[in-house]
Amino acid sequence: MRGTDRQQAHMFSYVSPERRVPVDHPLRPIRAMVDAAFARLSRRFEALYSHTGRPSVPPEKLLRALLLQVFYSVRSEALLMEQLDYNLLFRWFVGLNLDEAVWDATTFTKNRDRLLAGDIAQEFFTAVLEQARTQGLLSDEHFTVDGTLLEAWASQKSFQRTDQPPPRDGDPGNPTVNFHGERRRNATHASTTDPDSRLCRKGRGREAKLAYLGNLLMDNREGLATAAQVSIATGAGETWGALELVEALKPRATRITVGADKAYDNEAFVEGMRFMDATPHVAQNTKGRRNRIDARTTRHAGYAVSQVKRKRIEEIFGWLKTVALLRKLRHRGRATVEWIFTFAVAAYNLVRIRNLTAAVT
Repeated sequence: MRGTDRQQAHMFSYVSPERRVPVDHPLRPIRAMVDAAFARLSRRFEALYSHTGRPSVPPEKLLRALLLQVFYSVRSEALLMEQLDYNLLFRWFVGLNLDEAVWDATTFTKNRDRLLAGDIAQEFFTAVLEQARTQGLLSDEHFTVDGTLLEAWASQKSFQRTDQPPPRDGDPGNPTVNFHGERRRNATHASTTDPDSRLCRKGRGREAKLAYLGNLLMDNREGLATAAQVSIATGAGETWGALELVEALKPRATRITVGADKAYDNEAFVEGMRFMDATPHVAQNTKGRRNRIDARTTRHAGYAVSQVKRKRIEEIFGWLKTVALLRKLRHRGRATVEWIFTFAVAAYNLVRIRNLTAAVT
């Protein structure tokens, strides 16, 4: 018997979002880990808000919504609010009832900026990492460092000389700028859109872009990121950023190894690692340059293991640039970019921990 195609809306529903989401849905273990991290941050949240006035967007719900934006590659806060309005899965994860109003995108962004000022992204990252440590997913002995360029939300046209007034052609919104044949350097030019970005390129023959430098430190045992940092993109930025991340591991009880690709086969990085009692497992640069490490390091079996494990850090960068949409940034200013980058790395760790624990069970 054919059923009828009636589409009359029901006024009431007795099925909760909790019952709508399958028991084995991939977001369920992530939601449990996120709630455990928020329990540790509760006092920190309390210190950021006044005890008087109108209630704001709950920080827990705001951060859960931002996690969904990363997991599902939502391009903007406006699209995220649209999804929250009708997506039942999103409402369940964030903690919104079916008839609860969704926030305005501008209000949502302003409340996020309050968490930015409180450096909540780093504390959330630390809380997630601590859960990985309690589950035995970290070695705390063998690491990998690497860096990548994060293209800034600024055009080449905005990169103008600092000692001359900007060009004017009667169009204040989008003036004509002809920079062909002009020598453009960070010492003489700056972006009017994002002054913290710098003109940089990853290697010879590559296109120079306005960008930031994102650095990661990865634990080699299970490929989890243990530290993240965004710095100003300079020629030696990757090296000094890596040194800062390793330096932050002190104090430590044992000597560590730090793997890296051949871009780190330079005196500053190798000697810096040895000064910090870390063994540099750097891939040797064979293109006519003197290698900074020799057979005293490469003859050990651990060096070969590091060369295999270090490649997994590229998986993190790939996930951040494709899923988390960080190939082209959508925020401006180093502080905001570093907050978003650190939070996205924490989201990656959540997915990685879920996959690892699911494989064990």
